Amino acid sequence: QARLVESGGGLVQPGGSLTLSCAASGFSLDFSHYPMYWFRQAPGKERELVADIRSSSVGESRTDYVSSVKGRFTISRDDAKKMVYLQMSDLKPEDSAMYYCRALQLWGQGTQVTVSS
Repeated sequence: QARLVESGGGLVQPGGSLTLSCAASGFSLDFSHYPMYWFRQAPGKERELVADIRSSSVGESRTDYVSSVKGRFTISRDDAKKMVYLQMSDLKPEDSAMYYCRALQLWGQGTQVTVSS
């Protein structure tokens, strides 16, 4: 049974950094076949796609970001370890949310990020 488990969230001051991790297991195909996504949802707001990453057989993975995090967040993956990461820097209070990892229609349970002084 496929599963995603996020970790790495916490409380951080504005301007700080955090790295989120997503551990995947139980996928039927080689993990590199799956585009991976990080979403977030703040209280009272819709879930938002933050970043996505697609493995490439001919070079670096392709990545994309929502404009509000470009230059501050970096998504990466280690297909051998079946891990996806979200490095977040220069965090702002508006980055506070529950962060979720997604593959196909499968979601993890989320990890909370709170940016506050």
